[in-house]
Amino acid sequence: MNTSTHAPNPAAPLDGQVAVVLGGNGGIGLAAARHLAASGATIALVTFRHDSSAEAALQSLPGQGHKIFQADLTDSASLVRLAADVASTWQRADILVNAAGKTYAVPHADLDGLSDAMIDEIFAINYRGAFAAVRAFAPLLREGEGGLVVNVSSIAATTGVGSNIAYCSAKAALDTMTRALGRALAPHIRVLGVSPGVVDTGFVPGRSADFNEQVGARTPLGRIGSPDDVAAAIEACATRLRFSTGVTIVVDGGRQL
Repeated sequence: MNTSTHAPNPAAPLDGQVAVVLGGNGGIGLAAARHLAASGATIALVTFRHDSSAEAALQSLPGQGHKIFQADLTDSASLVRLAADVASTWQRADILVNAAGKTYAVPHADLDGLSDAMIDEIFAINYRGAFAAVRAFAPLLREGEGGLVVNVSSIAATTGVGSNIAYCSAKAALDTMTRALGRALAPHIRVLGVSPGVVDTGFVPGRSADFNEQVGARTPLGRIGSPDDVAAAIEACATRLRFSTGVTIVVDGGRQL
């Protein structure tokens, strides 16, 4: 139960709140964790494994009290245990960021290159895992003054252009889930999506600096996105867009125009 009684701090609007960031040591996930921590939130940084990169990610967060957790997004029971561990640690969770993802670079015309195993893994992490995380954390999110879920999507969901067809499809399913859960979990939990275009991370295997430069040159705002661009939108979902739910916000520099 949220028992906070102190007055809000305009410089730290998320002071006293706990943000659970899945994929917290990835490019977008870590940037989101840093932005939310800078706004006062305590971060549960969720990774697939606890290694030196996870420790470095944790140490890079502003503020104090943050903690690393491990969970397997393909295993719903693991996410239930994660929610119990977060509840045991802080007795609350206010924000859930589904920033974990998985893809492979497979040309869309290469139908045989996208195996059943790849498709299952892409959907298990990008869609099913996100849903399972919401299901696991919903009881905690309902207990506070207004829970929030932010799903990290992709403009591939609407353009049909992306690293492979299954990834485009999984992100389209994620956007539909955002709309449906925005209605189903209201009014106690808001559900928003953030949809970037090409982002300067190593998420898609094999994408070169030349590819990024070419895409940036064709983007109306003249560059590809950065993790901080996406993280700023996630932070806005938590701090500014308090009367929005069930929608996905595009952060692509005008890539789709």
